[in-house]
Amino acid sequence: MSELVAASPLASSALKQEELFPIREVSRLTGVNPVTLRAWERRYGLIQPTRTESGHRLYSQADIEAVRSILAWIERGVAVSKVGKILAKSSATKVASAPVYEEVAAGEWAQWQAQLRGALSAFDEVQLDRLYGQIFSSYPLPVVFQDILMPVWQDLLLRQDDFGQTSEWLMLDTFLRARTLQRLQVLRSQAEARVLLAALPGHCRELELLVTGLLLSTPDISVSVLGVGQPLEELALVCERMQPQALVLFTNLPPSDELPRVLGRLALALDCPLVLAGEGAELAEDCLSGSPIACLGSEGRLMQRRLQQFLAGHLDT
Repeated sequence: MSELVAASPLASSALKQEELFPIREVSRLTGVNPVTLRAWERRYGLIQPTRTESGHRLYSQADIEAVRSILAWIERGVAVSKVGKILAKSSATKVASAPVYEEVAAGEWAQWQAQLRGALSAFDEVQLDRLYGQIFSSYPLPVVFQDILMPVWQDLLLRQDDFGQTSEWLMLDTFLRARTLQRLQVLRSQAEARVLLAALPGHCRELELLVTGLLLSTPDISVSVLGVGQPLEELALVCERMQPQALVLFTNLPPSDELPRVLGRLALALDCPLVLAGEGAELAEDCLSGSPIACLGSEGRLMQRRLQQFLAGHLDT
């Protein structure tokens, strides 16, 4: 175990009081001005900071992550008035953990993320590679990507207006795409069952799709990731030639009114089952209820387990 992890034992970390941040610091960390933060609280109830006796707002780390999630949905074109329902539904699908573990784990993840940002700000690829290896040796794959690496990637993506942030994001994006592809290739050579993974056009970036392929992979299931930009109308041809056990479509956007019709038409043209994954899949469950299209959600372990159940015929659609 690395020195970083050893320096934050469970007992001592559990006793520490949660760090709280004033609104000016939250504004600096997220790029959202204080006026907007207050509006999100008063008008939409998206964040609920605590108050001091004098009435000043104090924000927890969870509040800061909520602000970043709001920014991510707005970046995808979702109206701020609709973000609250999306966040509530997304959080309801997450598996609850012991409060002490969550507090300690989040603290450790934040330390790793700070080190990653330091390596990126110095454009130190050797240190970035070293940290990547240390993180993988310390945590399971879903934690590595969903709780440590991808939040840094997402934060840099949202802050590209700041000088230097685009270069740091490009460095991390290029690094992670290469490493993720390597792991996917190793897993493909070991598994027998094949699943194809493609993105709905314009619904994600390449790294998000590759990471989803990695999260879905098991020793028995090989995931082949089709390139971002794959035409929907040609998927039936691709599936006919490759003969997968299922086609998984990835989406990070809320479902449009036309989505059930588009997916229904595609499902009829396929020789294999059709499945939906990603944050958009969680929001599409209601409109696809009763159809043959299954929704896997976006949480790593849950997606993998649901895919296994679906291929075994044990997951209701």
